[in-house]
Amino acid sequence: MERTSLDVPTEDFHCRAGRAVCVPRGGVSKSITASSWSATKHCLRPCCMCRSASKIKQMQVPLFHVNAFTTGRFSGNPAAVCLLDSWLDDGALRKVAAENNLSATAFLVSGKQGYELRWFTPKCEIRLCGHATLAAGYVVFNLLTPTLDAVEFSTRFSGPLTVRKADENLSMNFPALIPLPCVNFPGSLRAALNLRKEPSEILEVNDIYIVVLENENETRTLMPDFASLEQLHPHAVAVTAPGGNDSDFVSRYFAPSYGVPEDPVTGSVHCALTPYWSGRLKKSTLHAKQLSARGGELWCELSEERIILKGRAELTLKGTLLH
Repeated sequence: MERTSLDVPTEDFHCRAGRAVCVPRGGVSKSITASSWSATKHCLRPCCMCRSASKIKQMQVPLFHVNAFTTGRFSGNPAAVCLLDSWLDDGALRKVAAENNLSATAFLVSGKQGYELRWFTPKCEIRLCGHATLAAGYVVFNLLTPTLDAVEFSTRFSGPLTVRKADENLSMNFPALIPLPCVNFPGSLRAALNLRKEPSEILEVNDIYIVVLENENETRTLMPDFASLEQLHPHAVAVTAPGGNDSDFVSRYFAPSYGVPEDPVTGSVHCALTPYWSGRLKKSTLHAKQLSARGGELWCELSEERIILKGRAELTLKGTLLH
């Protein structure tokens, strides 16, 4: 709040029970509420209540919740999308993500050629997030600029990412990640997953252990120890297996050390799962399902060194965050 210089003696200033109280040196006090603060301007030092009221007026952040990779109502992975005029400091972004309490919050700042995009879990910033990018694309196409057929997001760690309209789906162009056999995996990994059988393979890429299981049912019924998985930081853990009659492969994804015990649907890990299953199944276009409690599905395509991920999205909430 702007301070005003007045030709009056300096006053002692206090804040009592939500009221601003000016105490002139003469001893006669005058009380004013926060709403009358700007009109009176009797105090040279605004109290914390008045500064907070000013901040709330200054910043109202449009907020949307979108279910990504959804197969219907109450499924898929919910992401928050916040529209900013300019970047807040990292601490504020983390607090907003923690307030949203979803697996990821996407923050957008409009630029000359698209949008800058960053993603935060309730604990930290992450390098790549598929479902929150899909949610951001949905917001741009359906609520901001419906005439667009494609939007490019500039990211800090993963380069430019493009989202396009694709009939009923949205299509994302992501970098491919090639998982390699992991020889020196921690001995606690299998125990943390409570595996009943030895895995077919254990792979690693980009701080993710990928545990390949025998079948879909083994993946679905897995009951991991999240406290033990958290000790594997900075690694997250994905488990995957061949699909049944309605998919090519299935997966689950656990990242408790990043504030996400189990992610409902994880677009980014499919940047690694798609090259693996494409090579194993000898096909470039794959239908994937994630077997979390909420569940979700993706269509994945290996295109040279890029991965095309397709999925549906659905708006569930829109409002304003007071910051």
